[in-house]
This record gives sequence, C-alpha cells and structure tokens, in this order.
Amino acid sequence: MTRTALPDIDWVTVPHGILVRGTDEREVPALVRDHADLELPAEWFLKECPRTEVTVPEFAISRTPVTRAQWAPFARERGLNRGPDSDFDHPVTGVDWQLATEYCAWLAELTGLPVRLPSETEWERAARGGDTRAYPWGDRFDVAHANLKPAGHKGTTPVGSFPSGAGPFGVLDLAGNVDEWTSTVYEPYPGAPDEVPADETWAHDRHVTRGGSWRHNRDLARCARRHGAYDSEPHDIGFRLAAGT
Repeated sequence: MTRTALPDIDWVTVPHGILVRGTDEREVPALVRDHADLELPAEWFLKECPRTEVTVPEFAISRTPVTRAQWAPFARERGLNRGPDSDFDHPVTGVDWQLATEYCAWLAELTGLPVRLPSETEWERAARGGDTRAYPWGDRFDVAHANLKPAGHKGTTPVGSFPSGAGPFGVLDLAGNVDEWTSTVYEPYPGAPDEVPADETWAHDRHVTRGGSWRHNRDLARCARRHGAYDSEPHDIGFRLAAGT
C-alpha cells in the first residue's frame, strides 16, 4: 500500500491534566430522579462511583470516530466486509473489539505512530476536560448536540455533524452516533460502593464502551457513563483512535 492510501486522521492533543473521573455517590439519587422517564436503576449510576481526581498524561485522540472511508483500506487488505459503497463519511460500525485493536496495530505499523484504542480514563478526559460537566458540551442535555435516539435520525450520521456537541478540547461525536470501544476491561473503580458488581457477567464483551449510539437515550451521552457491550453483535459500536504513552 502506498502512503497516499493511508487513512487521513485528524488528531487532537489532550494536554496533561486532571480528570475528575466518575460520579459522587451522593449524586446518584438525583440522577435517578432526573432519568425517571427512562426508568433506570440506581445500580447503573453506582458503577460510576466514586468521584476521583486522576492525573492523565498528554495524549492524542482522533477528532471523530473512524469512518467507513478510513476503515476501507484495512478491510480491503484483510478481505473484510467494507460495508456499503456510500456514506463513507459515516462512522464504521459492526467492528468487534479484536478487529478494532487490529486496525490500530495496522495503522501503527504503517505510520510509525503508537496508535491504539483510548483507555476509558483517556476517553472521559477528552469528553470532560478538567471539570465535572455532565455531557461533553456542558451540564444540560440538548437534543441538538448529538445523534441520540431523541434526535430521531434512526441511523448514523456523517461524523462531525453536531459541532455544537464538541468536548472541551474540540473532540467531536463523543456522545451519540456510535458507541465506542476503549482498551479498558470493566471492573469497579477503587473504592466503589459494595453494590457494584465485580464483573459484568451479562456483557457479551467486558471491554468498556463509551458515549452511546444513535439508538441510545441521553443517559449514555453522559461523560461518566460506563458499561460493557451487551449485544452479541456490535451493530452500533465503532471506535476512535488514541496515540501517546
């Protein structure tokens, strides 16, 4: 493959800094009330506890999830299904965790960059910055900021279609469009409440996904929301790239 065929990745540098990770357990009753229309159990929010300050070294992250166009050279080389021959500016979907990591390794070999999946801590740092915002754009949910179920698009949209939903560093599509793989295997945070399960045995894949997709409600758009992949097929799961130590 010639270098001109390499995917063109728009990298964003996330500076060294503090992430106020997770959720304060005292906020969980209010979160349950705020999502009463969705009938979400407190246990889903308790997995985000406790709130902890974490120092995150500088890293780079792709501004958007990997698109069908960026996926196509890898798929062609591996003899994989490239998806429809249209809408190449949409995020690639249906990629399991192993294939996502193989894509990162393929791109790392071609570019010499340390390309990989972001950890869930890095993902939350890109979405939240150094404050405790609820969503990448701020504290109030707005249907105009993300391709989530309330927006009614009934499928993916071109990456970057919701610039008003950008995170504090200018990273796009952190909420909605596609749920995103991270490199992190689910386990409770240190100091988690006793009710938090040690393992999500019901998850089809225990690697944490973040952000929610076009078919999810607003709760998955929250910066702190964490869960494994529940469906046997990753129909609405994509991924974005990270690089750095």
